[in-house]
Amino acid sequence: MEKSTACLVRAIVILWCCLSNVTSDASDHRYMKGDFVPFYANKVGPFHNPSETYRYFDLPFCSPANVEEKREDLGEVLNGDRLVVAPYKLDFQIDIEPESICTKRLTIKEVAQFRHAVLKDYFYQMYYDDLPIWGFLGKFDSEDKDDQTGAIVHLFKHVHFEILYNKDRIIDVFIQNDPQAVVDLTENKEVEVDFTYSATWVETDTPFEKRLEKYSQTSSLSHNLEIHWFSVINSCATVLLLTGFLAIILMRVLKNDFVKFTPDEEAVDDQEESGWKYIHGDVFRYPRFKSLFAAALGTGTQLFTLTIFIFMLALVGVFYPYNRGALFTALVIIYALTSGIAGYYAASFYYMIEGKNWVKILLLTGSLFSGPLFFTFCFLNTVALAYNATAALPFGTIVVIFLIWTLVTSPLLVLGGIAGKNSQSGFQAPCRTNKYPREIPKLPWYRTTLAQMAMAGFLPFSAIYIELYYIFASVWGHQIYTIYSILFIVFIILLIVTAFVTVALTYFQLATEDHEWWWRSFLCGGSTGLFIYGYCLYYYYARSDMSGFMQTSFFFGYMACVCYGFFLMLGTVGFRAALIFVRHIYHSIKCE
Repeated sequence: MEKSTACLVRAIVILWCCLSNVTSDASDHRYMKGDFVPFYANKVGPFHNPSETYRYFDLPFCSPANVEEKREDLGEVLNGDRLVVAPYKLDFQIDIEPESICTKRLTIKEVAQFRHAVLKDYFYQMYYDDLPIWGFLGKFDSEDKDDQTGAIVHLFKHVHFEILYNKDRIIDVFIQNDPQAVVDLTENKEVEVDFTYSATWVETDTPFEKRLEKYSQTSSLSHNLEIHWFSVINSCATVLLLTGFLAIILMRVLKNDFVKFTPDEEAVDDQEESGWKYIHGDVFRYPRFKSLFAAALGTGTQLFTLTIFIFMLALVGVFYPYNRGALFTALVIIYALTSGIAGYYAASFYYMIEGKNWVKILLLTGSLFSGPLFFTFCFLNTVALAYNATAALPFGTIVVIFLIWTLVTSPLLVLGGIAGKNSQSGFQAPCRTNKYPREIPKLPWYRTTLAQMAMAGFLPFSAIYIELYYIFASVWGHQIYTIYSILFIVFIILLIVTAFVTVALTYFQLATEDHEWWWRSFLCGGSTGLFIYGYCLYYYYARSDMSGFMQTSFFFGYMACVCYGFFLMLGTVGFRAALIFVRHIYHSIKCE
C-alpha cells in the first residue's frame, strides 16, 4: 500500500508538471528598455455574475484584422479564460502620451451593446506580464437603482496605465479611467468614438518576489483574520463541548451497560436482555443494496483523498492568486489518478460483505459521482453555448477530458477493483449473525432517518458556516482566499464533529434495538452536504447580487455536484467512525 501511495504521488507530480507550469510566479521575465511585454485581453462580463463571461472582442472594441489568441492549458480553458493579444502596445519603460487605437463609428446596434454592458456593470479583465488588471466599461447615472429606464449612460473612451517597475522587472500595473473622457450612449443613434490610451512608468523599490503579495494580503487583513480565527475558535469550542459531552454520556452509559451485560454468578439467570446487547445477533447483518453502499464508500474515500491532496498543494503555495486554472487542472488530474482508490475500497468492502458481481460494483463506483457531474455539465455547457459565453468548453477540451477519463480514470478504476477483490477474505464481525432478522420496534418520529439526519448535519455545519461565506465570496465573487491553513483546520474540525455526532446517534439507535445502522450512519454523516446546499439558497438570495438564467443555473447546478461530493465524503467518514465504534463495543462484551 505504501508503494502504491508513493507511485500515486509521483504520478500526480509528473502529470501536473506536464499540463501546468507550476511555479511560484508564472512570469519571471527580465526586460530592457523598449522590450516588448506580453499583454493579453481576457474576458468581459457582468460584475455580479462571475460565470457569465464573454470574449473581449464580443463587444465592439477596436479589434485588429486578425485576432491573435494565446495558447491556453487545460485549467485556463476550464476556468473560462480566453486570452487574446490586447489592442494596446506597452513596451518596457516607454511612457506613452495619449495615443489613438482607432476612431470608430458605432452603429445603433453597437451603441445598444455598449449601453447594455454599462448598465449591467460589465467589467473587463486583462493580463500584463501575467499581472491581472480590471476595469469597468463606463458609468451611468440613475435616480432609481432598480429602474434604469431613464439612466444617462457614458462609455469610457480613454484608458491610462500606470506601471510600476523595479530595475528590469515589472512589479505592478494599475488602470485608470478619465471621468471626463467619455461618450454619451443614452440615445439610440450612431456615435463616433476615438478610443485612446496612455501609459506612465514609475520606479519602485518593491522586490519582484513580493509583487503578488497585495492579492494574498486581502485575506490577511486584521479584521478578516479576526473573523477567521473567530470561526476556528467557534469550531474548536463546538468540538470540545461535543467531545466532552459525548465522552461523559457514552462512558457512563456504556459502563453501566458493560456491568449489566457482564456475566455474574449472583445475577438472575433469566434476566431479559435489552438495549444494544439485545441485537448482537443482527447488528452485523449486511445492509440492503450492498453494491450501492460499497460504491458510495469507495467514491467517498476517493473524494476524501482528492481533498487531502488539494489541501497539500494549497499549503505549499501552488494556488497563489491568479494562477490561472491551477485549481481546475489539479482537480482533473488528481481525480483521474485517485480512481484506483475508489475501485480498491469499493471492491474490497463489497467482497468483505459477501458481494459477488465485481463488474457491477466497478460500474456503480465509476458512475456514482461522475455520472451526475457529467449530466450537469452537459446541461450547463448547453446553456453556456446558447449564451455564447466563455464557460462553454470547446470541442477539443471535451475530447481531452474524455481521453483522460478513458485512458487514465477507467483503467485505474479496474486495476484498483481487481486489487481490492483479491485483498479481503471476509468481514470480521465480533458476533455471529442470526439467520433471521429481528423485528425492529416502532420508533418515535424523532428517531426516524430524516430527523436523525437533521440533527447530525446541524452541528458539523455550525462549525464551518462562518468560513463558508469567504469560500463562496471567492468562488462566486471577486474576493481572494489564501488562508488555506485556517481552512484546513476547519476541515479537520468538520471531520471530527461529523465522526463524533455519527457515533453518538449510532449508539442511541442501537440502544432502541434498531440494528439497521449501516445506511443510517452513512446518511447522517453526509447530511452536512444538504445543509451546505441549503446555505447556497441563503447566499444566492441574501448575500449576492447574482441574477439571470445562466448564472443561476451554473450556481445551483455545480454547487449541487459539490454538495453531493461532500455528502459522499462525509458519509464515508461517518460510517467508518460508526463501524469502529460498533466493533469496539461488541468486542468488549461476550456475545453468545
